[in-house]
Amino acid sequence: MIPSVQLGLFFLLVLGIIVLPGLDMAYVLGSSLMGGRRSGLAAVGGIMAGGVCHVVMATLGISVVLQLWPGAFNAVLWVGAAYVAWIGYAIWRSDGTFLPTAAAERHSRWVIFRRGAMTCLLNPKAYLFMLAVFPQFMRRGNGPLWLQAVVLGIVIALTQLAVYGLLACTAGGAQGWLAARPAYSRAVGRIVGALLMVMAVVTMSEGVRRLL
Repeated sequence: MIPSVQLGLFFLLVLGIIVLPGLDMAYVLGSSLMGGRRSGLAAVGGIMAGGVCHVVMATLGISVVLQLWPGAFNAVLWVGAAYVAWIGYAIWRSDGTFLPTAAAERHSRWVIFRRGAMTCLLNPKAYLFMLAVFPQFMRRGNGPLWLQAVVLGIVIALTQLAVYGLLACTAGGAQGWLAARPAYSRAVGRIVGALLMVMAVVTMSEGVRRLL
């Protein structure tokens, strides 16, 4: 089993990365402001699902392939940024209204969950973390590698839930107020959409710098 001191250090590293503003955080914030706590938590669930996939891929060595082949890494970076930019543009163009029926809300939350998973899966920084940090905390003397990967994956998921869940609940509290004020709702939609597009541009610029 992984020593507690080692787990504590891993948690601090994960926490430090998650609290930094990025594509995942921007998506959770946008989903919470536009759809309320439930939509925000659906986004969190999608990002957590994407995180589980990152752990599996890192364990299988896919992250190493992406890093050793810069073209593949840049492709993931640009596709991910373009995907987030597309979501931001869709929000920016929306009228800021909210879905009224329960069936529509359930459908919307499922879409938000899927988009959250894709946002996380296409986040290039996650691949760098899984390559540079994740393997450093796996030792053959600490038991089966798959079990260590599960433990570290749980730490990542719980940290995502705590940080992004708090953000979703905090930002989602403003959704009811916004729903009653269409003008403010549209303004927030413009701001959230612009924020996502700006984050996407910043991510794309990182890919350009890697080529220079």
